[in-house]
Parts: sequence; structure tokens; C-alpha cells
Amino acid sequence: MGRKLGAAGGEYCLTRFLLLRLLGSVYLVAFWVAVRQLPALIGADGLTPVGLFFERVVTHYGGTWEAFREMPSVFWLNHSDAALLAVAWLGVVLSAVVVLGYANGVMLLVLWASYLSIVHVGQEWYGYGWEIQLPETGFLAVFLVPLWDGRPWTQRSPPILVIWLYRWLLFRVMFGAGMIKLRGDDAWADLTALYYHFETQPIPNALSRWYHFLPRWILQSGVLFNHAVELVMPWLLFGPRRIRHGAGIAIVVFHLLIISSGNLSFLNWLTLVPAVACFDDRFWGRICPPLGRRREQVQPVPSRFMMGAGGVLACVVVALSLAPARNLMLPGQRMNSSFNAPKLVNTYGNFGSVGRERYTVVFEGTTAARLDHQTEWIAYPYWALPVALDEIPPQIAPYQPHFDWQMWFAAMGTYQRYPWTLNLVWKLLHNDPTAVRLFGDNPFASEPPRYVRAVLYRYEFVPATRESQRIWDRTPVDLWLPPLSRNSPALVDFLRVHGWIESR
Repeated sequence: MGRKLGAAGGEYCLTRFLLLRLLGSVYLVAFWVAVRQLPALIGADGLTPVGLFFERVVTHYGGTWEAFREMPSVFWLNHSDAALLAVAWLGVVLSAVVVLGYANGVMLLVLWASYLSIVHVGQEWYGYGWEIQLPETGFLAVFLVPLWDGRPWTQRSPPILVIWLYRWLLFRVMFGAGMIKLRGDDAWADLTALYYHFETQPIPNALSRWYHFLPRWILQSGVLFNHAVELVMPWLLFGPRRIRHGAGIAIVVFHLLIISSGNLSFLNWLTLVPAVACFDDRFWGRICPPLGRRREQVQPVPSRFMMGAGGVLACVVVALSLAPARNLMLPGQRMNSSFNAPKLVNTYGNFGSVGRERYTVVFEGTTAARLDHQTEWIAYPYWALPVALDEIPPQIAPYQPHFDWQMWFAAMGTYQRYPWTLNLVWKLLHNDPTAVRLFGDNPFASEPPRYVRAVLYRYEFVPATRESQRIWDRTPVDLWLPPLSRNSPALVDFLRVHGWIESR
């Protein structure tokens, strides 16, 4: 691709092609997660039903219209389980079409509105930074393509302003994460954060133990690399071509390393989407010559409509960026927050604090009629959190088990802060099939347990040896939830007060 590519936007046709394929892949995973988990989490019989949530927010904001303005969502029209699944399946289908190469503005707008609708009703299950980062990333993509023409090699140039807006998004994601670390845990300043991170991160993978036992000087170097990529490289994204490419490469390598070391949902894959915008068609043509030759067959021309729409978008983003930009410089920096209801421009940051010890809440059941010190308790295994000591942590990302993530947070608090865990216990006591599917297996498939409790354990990686298959050591810390039965008056009363079971 040695010849001149033409107008500025014409230098990013391959960039747009690759960016949309990656964005479609992330959307596909996110909507598939919704298909699999929404009924159990926020469905009519879920752990935190969306109907009860709507009742609370309407009361809080003083009316349905006021609540809708704060949390716009198609589910205000219908929040049945069928409606939840219909929107999720629509997202799966449209995402797959984008991955296959067809994307226009209307499709991408529907994807954005659909996922934003899920985020706004997802409650704490969707309270993570990447859940607002995906709608922001997806909304920018609406302006990268023609309104109707979805062909992968359309002759309309992508607006250069939208490419720069993706770089601004990447800047905020990276620099926000770097600043929150400097202002947060001392472990980032004294270079010891990675002594703990790989063991204590939400969901480790099969390589996390290997990373954890690397020599200390390598782990310290990893923290320095983190600081360089998050605090220095973002500024270079606005520099000349070679400098911008170098910064983009460093950011891509950084996220690939994180992907290899744990299960952080689709966070890092999503951040690679704006990273694609660091590179132009000449770069991609050298990386993948067949794509470069295909690109040479296209002579893109600017579209006044697309350029105008991109200009309007840029003005909106600049106006909405004032609060997030100011937040980056404040001592009390907010992390993973939105300053506008459509979540068009947000502030980001991750791992401002690093845990020194890993805790896991393990739900256990028994069919014993009476409880004593000899009672046999059987654990419910999670899909991804460690329970058994000899099971290698699975690679589950970019898929996200929302329940497992919330239980990682719950292990650092009490059940009073996570009242839905009592609703979960009630469902386990009744062998509710939807709730049981949140776990990796049901040890009481033939008969529901008479009692369920939750025990807090401290887990530690065990160094790999030929003599042992153990991955973890664990120590019981405390009883997180006392044994509860279907006849526990306190449990029944609590569930009735919260509306999780009907009063009689």
C-alpha cells in the first residue's frame, strides 16, 4: 500500500473494518451473557427482579417519566422475562451480522440502545466500568459508517473526527486507570501491587498462579510497565504517526498480557477497540497484506452527511467531556462513573486498591435432619471462583459470570450488604432450577438440602510441584451466613419485607 490513500478519512477504511469486527465480537459476547444470565439475575423470579427495581426507582425519582429520563431503557415498556430475552437475542443476532462484515448506522444504533437498556436495569450485576464503556464505544461506531449501506468495503470514508474521538476515549480509559492507582493503594507506588494481584483478582485463570510466583523483580518491573503505559502512553496518542503507533503498540501489548493473566470479563478486549484507531491503513496493510490488497481496490470518497454528523458528534463529546476531564485531575477522582444518562462520555479506572488476601464465600448444603459438629456439608461449586483445591482455574473471559463477580465482592463484606444472597439461599432450599444454574453444578439434584449456609474461606496459591495436584490452600475464616432452612422465621420475614416472596 505504498501509493497515496487519498483523503484523511480514506486512510482509515481498514481501521474501520477491523474496529467494527472487534466491536461486534465484544457485543456478541456481552449479549450472549445476557441471554444466559438475565432471567436468573433480574427476571421475574431472579435474585433482584427488575419489576421490584422499577418500583424503587419510580419512588426515588418521583414518577415514571422522571425515572425513565435518568435510566432510559426499552424495558420500561415491558420487563417480562420474554422481553429481556428478546432484546438479548436481538443483540446476539445483530452482533453476529457485524462480525460477519455488515454494519450500518441503524444496526449499530439498535445495538447501542439495546445494551444501554440492559445496563440501566442490570442493577449491581452491571455496575462495572466496562458495562458503561461498551455503550460509549458502540455509540461512536454509529458515526463511523453510512446510515444504511452496511457493506464492509463501502466507498464512504470514515469521518476522521470519529477516529480521533476513539483516541480520546482510549486516553480516558488508560489515564483514568493510571491516576486512580497513583491516588489509591500504596502498593502501586512501592511497586509491590503484582505481589498480590494475580492471586487476589476477581477471577484468576490457569496462568494466574504462574504469574503470581514470578521473581519479585519481574513483578516490580510489571508495575513500572503498567505506570508507563497508563500514565505516559495516553498522551502520545495525539502525537505524530510514528509516535502514536508506538503508543498504540504498547497499549495493545499491555492488554494482551492482562488477558493472559486472568479473567477480567471483556474489559481488555473492549479497550482494544479504540486502540485499533491508533493505526492507519498503511500500518494494517503491512501487518496483513491480503487486507491491504483488498483495500487497494477501494477508492473511498468523503460523505458530507457523515462528515457533518461526525462534526456534531465531536461537539457533543467535547461538551460532555468537561466533567470527566475535570474528574481526572481531582484528588477525589471518581472511578467508572457516568455524568449523563445516555452514558455517552464517562470516566474510567480499575484496581485503585489491591487486596492482600483472597477470600471466597462458599455456599454449602446438607440433607441432615439435625445439625451438630459431625454434619456433612457439601459445597456448591461456582463456574469460575475457586472452591475445590485441585481444580485449575478456567479460562472463561471474555465471558463474564456476573454472579461469580458479585460473590467476589461479597466476600469482602457481609450478607447485610448483599441481601439478595438470602433470596439465593431460599431458592437453593427449593432447588430452584434458574438459581441453581448460576453455579457450576448442583450437588443436590435429586433432593433439595434441608439447610444451607455460607462459609468464608481464605484461599492461597500453592507452588506447582510434581508431587501435588493442589492449586490452592484454604483456611476457614468465619461463618458468613448461619445455617438456614425453609422454616427459618427470620429468613421468611426478611424475604417478605423485600418482596421476594408473597405475604400470606
